[in-house]
Amino acid sequence: MASNKPRLKVGLIGTGFMGKTHVFGFAAASRVFDLPYDVVLHSVADRTDELAAVAARSLGFAKSSGDWKRLVADPEIDIIDITTPNALHKEIALAAISAGKHVYCEKPLAALVSDAREMTEAAEIAGVKTQVGFNYLCNPMMVLARDLITSGELGEIRLYRGIHAEDYMMDAASPFTFRHEAAGGGALADLGSHALATAEYLLGPIERVMGDCVTVYNRRPDGHGGFRAVEVDDVGRAFLRFANGATGSIEASWIATGRKMQHDFEIYGTKGGLLFTQERLNELHFFSMVDAAGRRGFRRIEAGPDHDPYGLFSVAPSHQLGFNDLKTIEVARFLAAIAGKWPEPFNFRAGERVQALVEAVHDSARRKAWVDIS
Repeated sequence: MASNKPRLKVGLIGTGFMGKTHVFGFAAASRVFDLPYDVVLHSVADRTDELAAVAARSLGFAKSSGDWKRLVADPEIDIIDITTPNALHKEIALAAISAGKHVYCEKPLAALVSDAREMTEAAEIAGVKTQVGFNYLCNPMMVLARDLITSGELGEIRLYRGIHAEDYMMDAASPFTFRHEAAGGGALADLGSHALATAEYLLGPIERVMGDCVTVYNRRPDGHGGFRAVEVDDVGRAFLRFANGATGSIEASWIATGRKMQHDFEIYGTKGGLLFTQERLNELHFFSMVDAAGRRGFRRIEAGPDHDPYGLFSVAPSHQLGFNDLKTIEVARFLAAIAGKWPEPFNFRAGERVQALVEAVHDSARRKAWVDIS
């Protein structure tokens, strides 16, 4: 039976790890959620016509091109989805905005906060909807954690600890990539952006930072028998002062041997505490001083249908959501925002804010001093 919903056509630029994840999100969202649109995978672009054609066949797109500008210029396409290396985000996004397209862009939004601001202001002037890929914030357990904080069940928040650590750069012999270029931003921009976004999502604005950034491997093989100098950080850390009076820290590392997906936080208040790890993303551990003496301890809360929108994926508790499910939730909420039924989940303005925090930590590390967040 034909649908009466309007069609929304997607043009994807970039078909690596995150490009495939975005496609999974669009495909699953159409089946899990009652979307305001029928989503059409219209066109995909990659570095060459041949690579794009292979991606189109694999991912289910109707058309393909080795030139992303063709997608931006195509009047049939409604959303430009950007999953390219970071340095290309600005040019593509500005062109798409100028063409009146909505834009979905993976994080980090841009290499510089000034670029992110230019992209944000262009989108707001054009009146298009935007989304930056911070899908960890779509986890129902993350929402529950924020609800416990804002409801006062933890009391006055005193301490925050956040970390995002992986090991995909731990081998000194691994080659130089776009992530090692200045525009890549290093571990702090690549992983620390998640830690900073999570910290503000849960506790509100960060007012001051004290940063420390370390380059452990100052050169990487260039793939041609030589080496290229590396100037970005392998490890980035920051002490934090929040507007609500809490203090804390975050750490980002891509050389944490053995860690594949450690995105953790600890929060301690006057009435209770929370523990979370992305390695067990369907669990939140909650301590409450309301419990009787002798009965206190961190108790595990397992994700289930009571934690919206888990129930749309599974009617059974503890059967678990995954990484791609969080992207599916992100996609669904972005499409609802385009239809005017939901606020933009994490728009370019929010992405600009994260980049401002990243730059403030880098600035603090260079100056060896506290930096205020303007």
